[in-house]
Parts: sequence; structure tokens; C-alpha cells
Amino acid sequence: MSYFRNVCVLLVASGMCFGAGAAESVVRTPLAGSNFPIAAAVSVPAGSDLVFVSGAAAQVADSSAPAGSVAAYGNTEIQTVSVFKQLAATLERVNLKLSDVVQLRVFLVGDPDKGGKMDFAGLQAGYTQFFGTKDQPNLPARTTVQVASLAGPGLLVEIDVVAARSH
Repeated sequence: MSYFRNVCVLLVASGMCFGAGAAESVVRTPLAGSNFPIAAAVSVPAGSDLVFVSGAAAQVADSSAPAGSVAAYGNTEIQTVSVFKQLAATLERVNLKLSDVVQLRVFLVGDPDKGGKMDFAGLQAGYTQFFGTKDQPNLPARTTVQVASLAGPGLLVEIDVVAARSH
């Protein structure tokens, strides 16, 4: 990293760094010694816009199932896919794509069918349809936590993202 960029990174929060980073792009550092589909770190160049997207939860997948049930929203994989489709639509409204996501946070409720433990495999099955693919290889930094509950009954997954737009 150049001296100017180091100084710029320190000054960008105060708005004192102008013109730097315009030709630079987001740098995604892979996990050391692993092919797990997340980045160990993501560096966003100075001068980029960060877009914070509110958390999204799944839409009803089976309207014939009891309202507010896991069956109505689907298992963790189905809910994850629903959430990423919604996030993609939100990003599109601000002229961004899932490939622009630099960080995401995943909140999983314990799955009743898994003894109250989060279904990490189900999350991964949905996540890997959108990240680390041939068509979309960009990997974000990611945090995944189990939570006691989400805003609605039957919901197992909520995800929020941060995307970067370079100028």
C-alpha cells in the first residue's frame, strides 16, 4: 500500500482526502489456506460510497401453510434464497448488485427441526447460490450469529449488507 493511500485512509473520515482511490478497486483478501466462500477482509478504497442496506427477511414461500410458521416461510436454505433475492432487488434500486456487497451480517434463529440449533448448512446452501459462483465470484466479509428470535414468527433468517460503489 502506498504512503499516500495510508495517509488517505487515516484522513478519509475527516473528509480531508480528495481524489485518491478513484482508480483503485475493492480488494478482497481470501481466507488463508481455505476455500470457504467468504473474504477474510475487504478493503474499500477512499472515495467510494458505502451503501448500508437494512436487514431483509424471507417472504412467504407456501401460502397454504399456517401463517407465521416455519413451513410458511420454508427451511433455512429457502429463506436464505428469498432474502438474497430481496437484497438483490434493493441493491438494483440503488444501481448496485450483489457483486458490490463488501460485508454482510447473518442472523439465524435456531431451527426447531434441528433441535433449536442454527442450520448453518442450510445457510451455506442458499448463500453459495449467490456468492463465490462462476458468474459472481466476489466474496464479502461475513458474520453469522444465532439469535433468539426475529421480528416475525416462522422467520429463521435475516441478513443485512453493506455495498461499495467506487467512483
